[in-house]
Amino acid sequence: MSHLLLEKGVRPGVALIRLNRPESLNALNRALVSDLTQMLLELDQDSEIRAIVITGNERAFAAGADIKEMAEDSAIDMLLLDQFQKWDQIKRLKKPLIAAVSGYALGGGCELAMLCDMIIASETAQFGQPEIKIGVIPGAGGTQRLVRAIGKSRAMEYILTGRFFSARQAYEWGLVSRVVPVELYLEEALRLAEEIASMPPIAVQLAKQSILKSYEMSLEEGLHFERRNFYLLFATEDQKEGMQAFAEKRPPRWKGR
Repeated sequence: MSHLLLEKGVRPGVALIRLNRPESLNALNRALVSDLTQMLLELDQDSEIRAIVITGNERAFAAGADIKEMAEDSAIDMLLLDQFQKWDQIKRLKKPLIAAVSGYALGGGCELAMLCDMIIASETAQFGQPEIKIGVIPGAGGTQRLVRAIGKSRAMEYILTGRFFSARQAYEWGLVSRVVPVELYLEEALRLAEEIASMPPIAVQLAKQSILKSYEMSLEEGLHFERRNFYLLFATEDQKEGMQAFAEKRPPRWKGR
């Protein structure tokens, strides 16, 4: 998988995946998305890994899909290929996924970043869904996730014009967690991943699950879902350890059970 570089244990409990197609600004071709999905699914089952960071390079996180690859496809070709089911698999990952974004995050690159649970951006990051300029629309969640992140009016403006928006705008609108100098963006993402990886893993997974459900459920349904996960955690050894450690004023020792 030369188009993907994996570092496991780059920080305690953290895996780092680098998109590695610099000659095409990390354009997301089908082979890369397929291999990325498989790699993420394997990391999701790896007990040594508790948080995952995805990045590109300083020039580009990913500048979009590989347009040449799909230019001659028919509607039936696209339907039978069903390429977006890979994105659905990524959405169902249990472990936290952090995007470390510098440079271009456009089209599928922006959608991949939004598919992650958190985004750390460098000051040079530029986001956008420019698919309208080539006669199509976002197909991997852009019209849905961007609306939820920055609001209908802004999403409508940027999707219908194909314009880019800056890291600072993305931060002010709530799309990214923080913006840092370009030399620090990956370090900041790894630091965040390490901090999350130090928390009780089952509680982290159920908290992630509950937060994501808030986008799909009514408030009443979401509250019931959250309450169920809260009660469920009282069946874990980590809950007993965490509360006992708090009472004894000592650091907890998580087992992930």
